[in-house]
Amino acid sequence: MEKNITIALVGNPNCGKTSLFNALTGLKQKVSNFPGTTVEKKTGETWLNTQTKLQVIDLPGTYSLYPKSADELVTYEILRTKAENNYPDLVVFIADAANLKRNLLLFTQVCDLGVPVILALNMLDIAARRGISYNIQVLEQKLGVPVIEINARKKEGIDPLKNILLDSKKRHTANYLSLSHLEPEFLKAICKLTDKSNPYAALQYAINASVLLNEHAKNIQDVFVKFGFDSLKFQEKEVLKRYEIIETTVQASRIKKTIGIKQSVSNKIDKILTHRYWGILIFLTLLFLIFQAIFSWSSYPMDGVEYLFTATTDYLKNTLPAGILNDLLVNGIMAGLSGVIVFLPQIVILFLFIAILEDIGYMARVGFIMDRIMRPFGMNGKSIVPLIGGMACAVPSIMASRSIENKKERLITMLVIPLMSCSARLPVYTLLISILVPDTAKWGPFNIHGLVLMGMYLLGFVAAILSAWVFKFIINNKEKNYFLMELPSYKLPVLSNIVITLIEKSGAFVLGAGKIIVAVSVILWVLASTGPTKNIQAVKYTYTVKVSELKEGPDFEKQKTDLDLHYRSQLLEASYAGEFGKFIEPVIRPLGFDWKIGIALLTSMAAREVFVGTMSTIYSAEGSEDDLGSIRTKMMNDTNNQTHKPVYTLATVFSLLVFYAFALQCMSTLAIVKKETGGFKWAIVQFVYLTVLAYGSSLFIYQVFS
Repeated sequence: MEKNITIALVGNPNCGKTSLFNALTGLKQKVSNFPGTTVEKKTGETWLNTQTKLQVIDLPGTYSLYPKSADELVTYEILRTKAENNYPDLVVFIADAANLKRNLLLFTQVCDLGVPVILALNMLDIAARRGISYNIQVLEQKLGVPVIEINARKKEGIDPLKNILLDSKKRHTANYLSLSHLEPEFLKAICKLTDKSNPYAALQYAINASVLLNEHAKNIQDVFVKFGFDSLKFQEKEVLKRYEIIETTVQASRIKKTIGIKQSVSNKIDKILTHRYWGILIFLTLLFLIFQAIFSWSSYPMDGVEYLFTATTDYLKNTLPAGILNDLLVNGIMAGLSGVIVFLPQIVILFLFIAILEDIGYMARVGFIMDRIMRPFGMNGKSIVPLIGGMACAVPSIMASRSIENKKERLITMLVIPLMSCSARLPVYTLLISILVPDTAKWGPFNIHGLVLMGMYLLGFVAAILSAWVFKFIINNKEKNYFLMELPSYKLPVLSNIVITLIEKSGAFVLGAGKIIVAVSVILWVLASTGPTKNIQAVKYTYTVKVSELKEGPDFEKQKTDLDLHYRSQLLEASYAGEFGKFIEPVIRPLGFDWKIGIALLTSMAAREVFVGTMSTIYSAEGSEDDLGSIRTKMMNDTNNQTHKPVYTLATVFSLLVFYAFALQCMSTLAIVKKETGGFKWAIVQFVYLTVLAYGSSLFIYQVFS
């Protein structure tokens, strides 16, 4: 009979949990939400034998059962709640053999919860290079649970681990902390209030009640006051007592310990990479090289993706009968999908570099060296990674901010990430800068187009930093501000881990952002394809009359094509989207925008790059939407019907650039902020403040330059 075993992988950060998870499950993984939380869990499965399926839950790394970040809270929640389909049959605790003493603090806490535990001793090769080794039999005897040696990165020890998991007789529990010094009546009251039979689990739950937002938090606090229980003093005594036990265990089982060459080399490297000044310079150089690679390496893959979508679109357009279905698939769904997928190569390249830097242990150093710079602005060193990721896409970057322990700093980071110029802004920047700056413009050896583009990225970063500084004084949080960052050992990257990470992250981007953008694109397609009957009939009548007036001749096809393109433009103006553009024109006119730009502001809410396609349709540009020269010429030649002056003046283009640099025209970003913060409040705050910032900045720019 088929049976299932559920295990949870638990351990400190950088102990090798992810490597073990990948070794056990490979690509049989999925990401979903923990019940009642906004943080995702990663689960996978494998077969231990022909009849036993193993369900694996990879929990975020934590140092103790007193959670300080959203990630750590997930680990505590899953271990303290015997929820259906979530509570593990046993825990596989992964410990870094080179830092065993520190790792065993969390290990003893997990054991005291009453969960069966297996200790997997990982990174023995690194420990050996440092002259550290243990007698496994003695360690097993002292800890009272099975201990197995593994090398998760090299997939060594996986089969013996599976054999232990199959043997139910080896599912041992252990107890380390005595609570005999606490009053029995106090423990009985806490157990009754928390509905737990295990005294330590009940006490843990009670101490973390305020963090868990538990409905019994006030009653628990009353019990604390009644018995004079000080939770902070208890935690302090608990840690000291546990380390007394751990020290005895480690000393008894350790064979030898000497300072090895590996540790010395690692320290020498850190003296350079974490240097007060050289570290920042090296980091900035790496950033420059990474983004150069993103824009140079991604050009051919992006062209390939664009070609596939163009070919598919042409096939659908020519194969399906003309009508609503054809128009919906081609101009709605395919247009929305292409706007997401075309930038996937850039996302993959960015994730590739981040995965490599994380795997070798460098990203932890980045947080360390940037902490001093970020802290005055209301963030910390861990904020820099999500901010960098925001240059590719805000959605995965906002999710990456979960590792920031302080709630205020995490929230501030999420709120300012959209100000970083993401890849979706590139088509808009490229078109507008081409209008603003002549192709031949040079400044010494530098191309002015490139300098202006770099200036837009710097503008976004400066705006993010200053906005964070403002939020620092607005958001109230009494939580103590601190920065805890472990510097893991340097390692060579593991190809399988990187490939799995790329597939997981890319899939999350496409499915997460793609679904929302496609849905909004379809809605906008409906608005742009339909309109008041009277207006649409008038446009169609005019078109029919002009077609009938065409005469056969050498220019007939060209005249017919021009008339068709003009007809499309007139239909757009007569549509509900056109009506909306005219409706908001009085509001955006002070920014230098007319109703046509108003339509683009509406359509680009699905994806910023839709601005280019909208301009192509409005101005009846010949060729594809990517023919920037044609679109640019039409836009540059456009004049205001009332003033007969050019629409796209220096002031208007600058104003539009600044508006797109600041405005939050990304529904998927709002959706992910709502999900991460657990409500609409901060998503609305983010949308409002960025809209006000975009409008105010554009207004200032236009009034100054006009």
